[in-house]
Amino acid sequence: MQEYLDFAASHPMLTMVWLGLVAVIIYMTLMSKLTKVQIVASQQAVLLINKQNAVVVDVRTAEEFRKGHIAGAINVPAAQLKANNLNLIEKYQDKPVILVCETGMTTGGVGRLLTKAGFKQVHALRGGMTDWRTQNLPVTKR
Repeated sequence: MQEYLDFAASHPMLTMVWLGLVAVIIYMTLMSKLTKVQIVASQQAVLLINKQNAVVVDVRTAEEFRKGHIAGAINVPAAQLKANNLNLIEKYQDKPVILVCETGMTTGGVGRLLTKAGFKQVHALRGGMTDWRTQNLPVTKR
């Protein structure tokens, strides 16, 4: 134990960075357990789309959406959803909704917003479109 204290005293910056990383990991773990938004892998998303008629909501910008998106996806930018402009998707409140962004980092916050707005089944695509493309799943530009 004394070695750890000596290290902390000798390297205060490294110790602060390490403690900060531990705090972030604990926070992220707690948030993922407490949120109603389920993170789904690409294969689970495909099953939701095919078996339960899940609606795919792409929260990227219109320009990113035009470069390639999941077939049948609805483009509603995250900024629009964060401004509580849910009129394009409010009719899907009782259906499974899969949120998609480029890397999977934006969808968590948007998902929490949708669950607060009354959406019953909100899912976020793990890894976003980057992971979707990596797995060679179909992408359309129409």
